[in-house]
Amino acid sequence: MKGHMRPRTSEGGFSLLELLLSATIALIIIGTALTAFMNGVEMNDVTSQLADARHNLRSGTNLLVRDLMQTGRGIPTGGISIPLASGGATAISRPGPPGASYYFDNTTATTLSAVTTGAGLGPSVNGNPTDIVTLLMVDSILDEHLGQPLQVNVPATPGTVPKLAVDGSSFSVGTSTGWISGDPANGRPPVKQGDLLLFTHPNGNTAMQTVTRVDTSNVYFEVSDAFNLNQRGVSAGSITQLLGAVLTVQRVLMYTYYVDVTGSSPRLMRRLNYTTGQALVGVVEALDLSYDLVDGTVNPTQVRDLPYTAAGVTYSANLIRKANVHIGVRAETISARQHEYQRNQLSTVVSLRNLAFVDRYK
Repeated sequence: MKGHMRPRTSEGGFSLLELLLSATIALIIIGTALTAFMNGVEMNDVTSQLADARHNLRSGTNLLVRDLMQTGRGIPTGGISIPLASGGATAISRPGPPGASYYFDNTTATTLSAVTTGAGLGPSVNGNPTDIVTLLMVDSILDEHLGQPLQVNVPATPGTVPKLAVDGSSFSVGTSTGWISGDPANGRPPVKQGDLLLFTHPNGNTAMQTVTRVDTSNVYFEVSDAFNLNQRGVSAGSITQLLGAVLTVQRVLMYTYYVDVTGSSPRLMRRLNYTTGQALVGVVEALDLSYDLVDGTVNPTQVRDLPYTAAGVTYSANLIRKANVHIGVRAETISARQHEYQRNQLSTVVSLRNLAFVDRYK
């Protein structure tokens, strides 16, 4: 009898070599995928930081460029008269970075120009000094209430028209109380403490005072204001020299740009008059400005500070035609891929149209 043959079953499996080979291939695939993923994350981080730096740069530059273009609007040619040291005045304070004490020149200069330069007056960032600049323009929105600048001392029935005090320390608006209260809902701020008011005489002479308080129908200019402009006892450059005439009154906006390093990172600041500065952009590493001038002959360019003297000729800020602006910023955090901050730089040229205007038909 033949023996019964049992079927053979396969008990074979993967060899150790095959397992090692498979594991190696799997690790290579996983490693490649992880590397690609990490590269993607790092590239996205770099892109985000570059976008962040560009956004900061753009947002900070837009306002500065706009204000430079509006600089000088309504400001008399030659600037605004200021209380003079030769007439007994003391120093006039200039807004600037925290901890700094700067003053407008009322010793060699008789007026405050639409642009006051400040090369290297700002704080240093990474060992490099920054600039500051102060810009003046008339607030035309305030005039819209009456369709023209407010006038004081116009002969009329007492109590109905704006009247300047005999010493220039205040004025009553009469029935024009809306000029003080403004229309905030429609973008016309009220006249308030800290505002600068420009008084213009029919002969073109000017004076500027700081509002220290207001009520419903009166504006006051008490001494010891933030700017120290209310110096009525001096013999030149104050409201005292304009008393007795019909004067126009307008609000002046003074914007000062500078870098503030007192916080966690350097920031570009925009300061209206002596109010708290408005942070526009961080992190700022450079703020450099220079100016191109026009005198019809030499036309100096890239001038860092004014007044500027060359070849025996002194140029004032009233000859500025273009501002050359350079701002440098970096991202808030370090790039994980490059292990350094992403940076961006912007250089632009701005025509100061209210200073550059020349009436070729006169």
